[in-house]
Amino acid sequence: MNEFDLLNSPLEGRNLIEAGAGTGKTYTIAGLYIRLLLEKCLSVDL
Repeated sequence: MNEFDLLNSPLEGRNLIEAGAGTGKTYTIAGLYIRLLLEKCLSVDL
């Protein structure tokens, strides 16, 4: 199985993040969120 590439994975479509405990799922989701904000010039609405 290929390792997920956070910095180069496409931001379009769907990605499945499936892993065991302690493998960085929260880090990966946060990284994707930040990439979406920065690369797509999105804003956070509260």
